[in-house]
Amino acid sequence: MNYIGLCPFHNEKTPSFNVNPTRNIYKCFGCGKGGSAVSFIMEHEHYTYPEALRYLAKKYNIEIEEKEQTPEMLQEQSERESLYIVSSFAEQFFIDTLHHSEEGKSIGLSYFKERGFSEHTVQKFRLGYSPNEWDALLKAALEKGYKPEYLEKTGLVKIKSNSSGKQELPTTGYQP
Repeated sequence: MNYIGLCPFHNEKTPSFNVNPTRNIYKCFGCGKGGSAVSFIMEHEHYTYPEALRYLAKKYNIEIEEKEQTPEMLQEQSERESLYIVSSFAEQFFIDTLHHSEEGKSIGLSYFKERGFSEHTVQKFRLGYSPNEWDALLKAALEKGYKPEYLEKTGLVKIKSNSSGKQELPTTGYQP
């Protein structure tokens, strides 16, 4: 059984807001908003995800055990976020290379078309192209100020070491 009412997110005269308590979801067919009970609280009260969980826990007398983050935990979280940012940069680099470089268009896009991939598929799955240079991503990332150790930790690049064990970076003006 669904409940139908006026949407709290936009003004309307005809009810288009549906709640399905069995599936624990809501959907407004007028403005398109929808989701779970937590996303409803987040949208309606303008809370973050943790704030919405705390709000619901307090309302229903549920105790939440929270830990204060240690410096090690904060460092690990910061590193995870840095790796995610570097990975996002790499994704966009490969997508841009596919669509905006001569090599990407002539080799990458033509390959996808030969395989029967539509433009919609290429965009939906965020496909890209890696140029035929071993250090293209590394150079681009260094020019944008990304740290080489994060690039290496993601597995996206391999930084060479010379015979003395010192890291060798491509010449891009990077100063370690």
